[in-house]
Amino acid sequence: MPVVNPGSTGSRTRWTRIGRLWWVPAAGLITVGLLLAVSQRGELRRALELLTHVSPAKALVALVCQAGCLACLAGLQQWLLAVGGVRVSPAVMGRLVLAANAMAGALPGGAAFGTAWLYREFRRRGADRALTAGVLAASGVFSALALVVVIVLGVLLAGTRGPGTTLLWALAVLALLALAGLIVLRSPAVREALGRRWERIAARHEGLGSAGRATRDLIAHARTVRPGLRPWLTPAALALLNWLLDAACLLASLWALGLPVPWSGLLLAFALVQIPVSARITPGGLGIAEASLTGLLVVYGLHPGQAFAATLLYRIFSYWLLEPIGGVCWLVTALERKR
Repeated sequence: MPVVNPGSTGSRTRWTRIGRLWWVPAAGLITVGLLLAVSQRGELRRALELLTHVSPAKALVALVCQAGCLACLAGLQQWLLAVGGVRVSPAVMGRLVLAANAMAGALPGGAAFGTAWLYREFRRRGADRALTAGVLAASGVFSALALVVVIVLGVLLAGTRGPGTTLLWALAVLALLALAGLIVLRSPAVREALGRRWERIAARHEGLGSAGRATRDLIAHARTVRPGLRPWLTPAALALLNWLLDAACLLASLWALGLPVPWSGLLLAFALVQIPVSARITPGGLGIAEASLTGLLVVYGLHPGQAFAATLLYRIFSYWLLEPIGGVCWLVTALERKR
């Protein structure tokens, strides 16, 4: 998620303008999704019929997986804050994450508003600007890298079915480019040139520059407090578990509906959907998540009605149910702040 300085009037104005512009493609995509749903009325009826036969005990497993997913996300940010010397209880951090998640899912481009709200709440709990920006930036980096790992695992499991082959070649090319980049970066002249280029970019984009400086400060401080590589395995594991437990929620949704599980492509289908959903073009990826996940599950062997039912149940657990819960968490936090 992008880092926003909520104390800046210019930032608020800019994000308000972006939020308004986001409504145009969001409304278009939702309209297209509704038209497609109407055109597939037969499959929609089949999906709704399957949803009436959900096993409550198995659905509870999906809920537990989703709760664990959110707990890992809260734990990641709690760990990063603790490195900076700010202690936040697990209950409070969980409430903040739920509220920010609901805010991010309520509006097109809502991730920026959720991040700005978290920024203010971290500051109110004793984190300075550098630490707050560093925590938000570092948690985003950990989550992004963990999603890449999940995509790689999904590609390896999927093999040549679906988009797996294309992605395998793309990952191989990226790995070669990364290796070449590491070799080139060994040159002091190249590092100096890149440093000058970054300074020019950071000078033009204040938010990007402050986020970079804050992340570097956080990492430097963490190395002094917890030296070595081993302590960083904790946030890396939390970020990876966040995605894997979310994928387990999708798996449990299929199980609760009594549907066959496309084991080879399930993880890849889940991971690929997270890329467009994370853009938040529509509120919570509404329409985009349903269409893309349904299509990928069909590619990996499910019938359209089955795929749509599994997608709807997964989205109930991972989006629709969390919105009112997050709204209550936001209200509790607001009332607590007034007191």
